[in-house]
Amino acid sequence: MSVPKPVGAEPFLQIKRIVKQYGDVFAVNDVSLNIEKGEIFALLGSSGCGKSTLLRMLAGFERPTAGQIVLEGQDIVGLAPYERPINMMFQSYALFPHLSVWDNIAFGLRRDHLPKAEIEERVARMLDLVQLKAYAKRHPHQLSGGQQQRVALARSLAKRPRLLLLDEPLGALDKKLRERTQLELVGIIEQVGVTCVLVTHDQEEAMTVATRIGVMSEGRILQVGRPADIYETPNCRFVADFIGSVNIFRGTIEIDEPDHVVIASPQCHHYVSHGITGNLGMAVDVAVRPEKMTIQVTPPRDEERESPAQVGFNVVQGVIEDLAYLGSLTTYHVKLEDASIVKVTHTNSARHDQRTLTWGSRVYVWWCGSDVVVLTQ
Repeated sequence: MSVPKPVGAEPFLQIKRIVKQYGDVFAVNDVSLNIEKGEIFALLGSSGCGKSTLLRMLAGFERPTAGQIVLEGQDIVGLAPYERPINMMFQSYALFPHLSVWDNIAFGLRRDHLPKAEIEERVARMLDLVQLKAYAKRHPHQLSGGQQQRVALARSLAKRPRLLLLDEPLGALDKKLRERTQLELVGIIEQVGVTCVLVTHDQEEAMTVATRIGVMSEGRILQVGRPADIYETPNCRFVADFIGSVNIFRGTIEIDEPDHVVIASPQCHHYVSHGITGNLGMAVDVAVRPEKMTIQVTPPRDEERESPAQVGFNVVQGVIEDLAYLGSLTTYHVKLEDASIVKVTHTNSARHDQRTLTWGSRVYVWWCGSDVVVLTQ
């Protein structure tokens, strides 16, 4: 976890209005970020959004068209990669196949001409840290993908960088190994105490590993926040749609009060049990996560609703057009009368749960007003 900084202290890393332009194309367009010491910060976005270009500018492999990168009070834009107290771990790991695990970790230390005793001490500590002491004499091809990833991490940490950059660090691993390695990665980084910026297109990886996330699209940062904030309170349609799964209804504001809003959409009237900054008749999007919805064959009872004011709101009818049983949960695709599809996720908390819900079942889907997010952009 990141350590709280003293009041008035400068952020550990400041990215100030960074631009990277190739001809008429802006790969990174006016990005500003503050990252605190000890944070694990994830740049999350689809391919081509600019996240890897931003990471390469931090490493010094690309020079910004404009802007500043300030690390602990020093502008490092003019420094060569080898002059920066930064190490970068690549997706391919870039291990030397002809060197042992021990020699791979020691490689950068030898290049820096450190004393032999210090090299041995640092390599031994790194091997203990990544739990590969027994594999010190092996070569990369004799290791699993997860072990290679830990060797690459140990090599990056051995030089004691002030900032660690990870480019899709788990992208080469299969799904099960990636899930297991995510928590190992966090544990190692936190144990060392290094500040880390990682790039990933994997939402689950970012949510699991990062202290905070910056969602990127078309060279810009759209939202920065903790994983829970990004997921529960997205600030725009792109972020809501990109992070996890979501149902989005297009509508207009009919009632706008300080404590609630009513929004009319072709599917239903939405009661939102909090105020927003909007105007009557304004076009907005209503976002509801599938796991926040309830699906049943009978109409929701009044006492099930969040408040009496919501009776008749936040409910739609339709037919189950498709379903996917995934063991711990089932996802239902419900086709509404206007032919739109609503996705509902139901947790299978008991064996043979929800047996009445199957293909062709006519169902009601409803949700609480507190689980609605209104998007104005």
